Amino acid sequence: MKKRHFALLVLSLVLLVGCEKGYLDDPKPTESVNASVVFESRDGVEAFMSGILRQTRGQFTRTDSGGLYSMYFARVVKGNDLVLGYQWYLFDYENDNREPTYTRTTFSWEFPYYLINQINQLIKGVKNSTNLSNSEKDEFLGQAYAMRGFYYFQLAMEFQHTYSYDLSLPAPPIYKEPAIEGKAMSTLGELYDFIVADLNAAVETAPTSRINKSYINQNVAYAILARVHQVMGNWQEAANAASIARQGYPLNPVQYGFGFDDMNASEWIWAMPQRDDQTNYFYIAPHAFTDNINDGYGLAFWNKEFVSLFTPTDVRNTFVDLYNVGDSDLYYARASSKFTFDFSSDIPIIRSPEMLLIEIEANARLGKESEAADMLLTLQQNRDPDAVASGNTGEGLIEEILVERRKELYGEMGVEWFDAKRLRRGITRTGNHRVGSTANLLPDDKKFFLKIPQKEIDANDLIDDSVNTDR
Repeated sequence: MKKRHFALLVLSLVLLVGCEKGYLDDPKPTESVNASVVFESRDGVEAFMSGILRQTRGQFTRTDSGGLYSMYFARVVKGNDLVLGYQWYLFDYENDNREPTYTRTTFSWEFPYYLINQINQLIKGVKNSTNLSNSEKDEFLGQAYAMRGFYYFQLAMEFQHTYSYDLSLPAPPIYKEPAIEGKAMSTLGELYDFIVADLNAAVETAPTSRINKSYINQNVAYAILARVHQVMGNWQEAANAASIARQGYPLNPVQYGFGFDDMNASEWIWAMPQRDDQTNYFYIAPHAFTDNINDGYGLAFWNKEFVSLFTPTDVRNTFVDLYNVGDSDLYYARASSKFTFDFSSDIPIIRSPEMLLIEIEANARLGKESEAADMLLTLQQNRDPDAVASGNTGEGLIEEILVERRKELYGEMGVEWFDAKRLRRGITRTGNHRVGSTANLLPDDKKFFLKIPQKEIDANDLIDDSVNTDR
């Protein structure tokens, strides 16, 4: 019997040791909680969930393989809009990071499965609890299903072609219970069916209130579902979910002048909070990597062609000639002040403008072009008071929406890579990149997804080397 990979192991009986509970001040942290009692009280379950959420923003292995933010930023640097200097995320920037023994490949598999296994423990414990009320069980299960669906969605995006390519292709295994032994690969269709089922269950019972924005509520569950339907091309479902997700999170352009480091900003739906005594120090992405003014790595700059998309009156135009090189082709000619780094910089996961843009794109693809154009102009004028209607229709309107997504979400979640993959387009390096055409991505390029890690193949009897033959 092969030695099981740690991502496939059941958690030990001691589930939490000194785990923070509630991230901020209420509820209070616990000391050590045994499996036999953790799920028999609301406080115990909240403590367990808090521990899972803390892992999403913790350092998992190394600086560029930390938490969810590392997955996001690796996608950011694979595109054309950001220009990376010499340090972390180099193989990602070069689009040379997919081999089965590489750090990015191993991390992108182990990190979601590690969290999924804990979430499955949470689901099992809540279902079997004898003390929780039915309403409490529903509330916790809604949050758990949303998180599980979210992390399986990351695996689907990272380890296979996009949804519309071929649903029969092998995809990561599906674990519905705490893992005792390895499972065989699923298919891409089976994996997306499972993701949607989890998220449909989540939106039914996830709570409307929460401790803070690092926790799941109904808006977060709908936001994740909107992203999934967007990738699947289910445009009406995407529009409906995105519309619900953004309710209560109004647009506010002021945030662009304050460093994108505070989860209390009105547009933030879901976030990873930091504070000085529980910080990730210099691992925080994108802040520590894109802020070239304060402490941090300061190794990210911006493509001159991307910068040229912004008018001077657009609040999102945060680009500066920090090193006094003028309109130069030097890769470091254009820095940005969008993200301010310190040890308490909060990290955005999902914001309401993204949901608005999903709804706009969905309406355009559903033939509601006038409505889509009006909604797009509302967003554009919120960001730039001098914005005027383009008059675009058809594919021209779709392209304008995609550009607006890049302008709105740069540095945050890898929107350029995300859109190129789901729409089966390539990414061509242009402008003043330090690494140019050698990092180009063709439409449906295999470099859009990773090979199955060798560690998993060695550990799991039901997956062998042949899984990477055609990858």
